[in-house]
Amino acid sequence: MESIAKKIGEGCQRIQLKLSKEQLHKLEAYINLLVKWNRAYNLTAIREPEKMVIYHLLDSLVLKDSFDQQTQNILDVGSGAGVPGIPLSIVFPDKDFTLLDSNGKKTRFMTQAKLELGLDNCIVVRQRVENLIIDRPFDVIISRAFSTLADFVKNTEHLLGELGEFYAMKGKSPEEEIASLPASACLVRIQPLKVPFLSEQRHLVVLKKSN
Repeated sequence: MESIAKKIGEGCQRIQLKLSKEQLHKLEAYINLLVKWNRAYNLTAIREPEKMVIYHLLDSLVLKDSFDQQTQNILDVGSGAGVPGIPLSIVFPDKDFTLLDSNGKKTRFMTQAKLELGLDNCIVVRQRVENLIIDRPFDVIISRAFSTLADFVKNTEHLLGELGEFYAMKGKSPEEEIASLPASACLVRIQPLKVPFLSEQRHLVVLKKSN
């Protein structure tokens, strides 16, 4: 759909994200696949393709400057329809993404998207996060509207490397949640995010393990 490709292209320009034609095509293909599956499986309450571009795709891609070169192994907790993990795995083909969700229809969709888009750098896992067993700790663990900050830390801290960071994607800055953080975690920064075509507030809350 031309309008989808145009919206993605303009949105990436606004956040100064330069992508190859292949990457832009994969982002468009992801939205088209989400539209198709959503009719049958109700993966997201957002129905309009152009709104999916804004609320799922661009809302994920605003994290583009948040990873440093040492960040290699990334966990997306409660990935749902694959956000932010799938868009980020397209933009960062050299980083490894684990997309975790306990919902079968959502993990089936993500598995199909991985196959159709050729995303060799991500794996899909159907599991509850507190039961996840790993071979190596994660450098970054991302949650997008997954839980409170306290629950996020409590349920995932066993999966994070000692120097790793928690990334919680929030709307308004969650001052009360920050005040209720467990002693095992501390605040690194609160970063306002500007999502193209979206007037609503977005913030990235970055946490790390306390010393």
